[in-house]
Amino acid sequence: MALKGARERRVATGGVELCVAELGDPQQPTVMLVHGYPDSKEVWSEVAVRLADRFHVVLYDVRGHGRSTAPKPLRGGFTLPKLTDDFLAVADAVSPDRPVHLVGHDWGSVQSWEFVTVARTKGRIASFTSISGPSLDHFGHWINARVKRPTPRRVGQLLGQGAKSWYVYLLHTPALPELAWRGPLGRIWPKVLQRMEKVPGGAYPTASLPSDAAHGAWLYRDNVRARLRHPRPDAYAHAPVQLITPQGDAFLSERLYDDLEQWVPRLTRRTLPAKHWVPRSRPDQLAYWIEDFVMAVDAGRAEPRATGRHADRFGGQLVLITGAGSGIGRATAFAFAEAGARVVAVDRDAESAARTAELSRLIGAFEAWAETADVSDEQAMEKLAEKVHREHGVLDVLVNNAGIGLSGSFFATSADDWRKVLDVNLWGVIHGCRLFGSRMAERGQGGHIVNTASAAAFQPSRVLPAYSTSKAAVLMLSECLRAELADQGIGVSAICPGIVNTNITSTARFAGVDEAEERRRQENSARLYGLRNYPPEKVAEAILDAVVHNRAVVPVTPEAKGAHLLSRLLPGALRRLARVEPKL
Repeated sequence: MALKGARERRVATGGVELCVAELGDPQQPTVMLVHGYPDSKEVWSEVAVRLADRFHVVLYDVRGHGRSTAPKPLRGGFTLPKLTDDFLAVADAVSPDRPVHLVGHDWGSVQSWEFVTVARTKGRIASFTSISGPSLDHFGHWINARVKRPTPRRVGQLLGQGAKSWYVYLLHTPALPELAWRGPLGRIWPKVLQRMEKVPGGAYPTASLPSDAAHGAWLYRDNVRARLRHPRPDAYAHAPVQLITPQGDAFLSERLYDDLEQWVPRLTRRTLPAKHWVPRSRPDQLAYWIEDFVMAVDAGRAEPRATGRHADRFGGQLVLITGAGSGIGRATAFAFAEAGARVVAVDRDAESAARTAELSRLIGAFEAWAETADVSDEQAMEKLAEKVHREHGVLDVLVNNAGIGLSGSFFATSADDWRKVLDVNLWGVIHGCRLFGSRMAERGQGGHIVNTASAAAFQPSRVLPAYSTSKAAVLMLSECLRAELADQGIGVSAICPGIVNTNITSTARFAGVDEAEERRRQENSARLYGLRNYPPEKVAEAILDAVVHNRAVVPVTPEAKGAHLLSRLLPGALRRLARVEPKL
């Protein structure tokens, strides 16, 4: 299968002919994509088209794969030095006067580590982005360090990676891989990949898969055992490296890269909540990180723009927060900004939203924008979603945070009071999940939804029936959505703060009292919350942690954690506490 719109050429090297495809303007920086096993260059098709508007994108079929010819004999024809010859031949053909930005996945990354650490390629590589493929030299040193200085943790790491590498042992067996791939495995692989990796539409279609996989077995046979036994002592990278680590990789442990800084003087780390074949399952995020890294290197810097907590995870991601004009929403916008995200700050107060966006840019946000919307207004939310998707794209993280407070007994709470609370606290969350979450699901590249509930969701109170009901509904909605979206790689978290020092206390309504009494109770509540002085920044930290670790329900503050525990172990105690009328 040829890449649509690509220009193809043949490059002769070392007795083989490589099929090379090019997209984009040759005058722009060259980004070279190297595929892995058992793939061909088409595995990069989704990423390539996303990069082609800004870069000269080059893909080639590794020798013996796709439309490139295979060496004869096969044994000894796939060594790392010969693969390095191939890389130099392609680089000289497509970018003779400028170094290339190299990107490798799986075995494409393994061989690219060789390219970026041998002396003869120095000056030909501007940067290297590694995805799901370690240097065999670094891997060999990693193994030796754990064998020579074993500890229970290090032995566990060795055994864990050994179990993940089961397929490597099989690929060293004579004839068996060739028979398997030319048999039923070659026919069912697209369905296997779709089931294992949640790749939309399965694997890319290619008639050459059986021969690609059979030839590719020699990548392992010609290189793995020899390099792991005798790793090079001088395998230092001579170009900036961006490491993208899928956290759900079934074949490679994250621990393999623990010691990487000693080999790479200029290293940028990224993590991704995905499995192994991210060029197919997460092309948007990969393209964004590759573009940002390449442009940074060309601008004379290799470090990420943001160095805050979780910058490796959220750098460049698109995050929308409602109720971002103050309190928890503003603190959450700032936390994502420090992590280098692109922030959309939404609030019904235009001036507050604009201030949050402005400060987010100063803090470190990749980009930040302000939008005005009332989350309870369905048409306003539809217009907001349409504008955000048109101008910025599909969200990576949605934080439904906007909310209002209401206190008062059940019979003092009017039907209008109930409607106002439910419209904002519940329907606002429903609108956000429906309008933004549906696009996440349609994109098929994962994401995360955070809904701000409250400790009141599991802690009954005689004076908060409407507020507690709205937050309990948000908690259950989050649990239901989490179950529905899990298979699509979309996480859902309910954040349940307790007493947090925000301005919701001074703006909360008190049903059944006159204006003067309401004002007095607001002032008393604000004073009590101020004395407690639990900062919204800690809730923001919990939100980012919930996304990183895909947590379902997150009580925040000691009293919220205590109430959550009691709700599960001693619900009767909570019911008795609910009968106590607080003095305001």
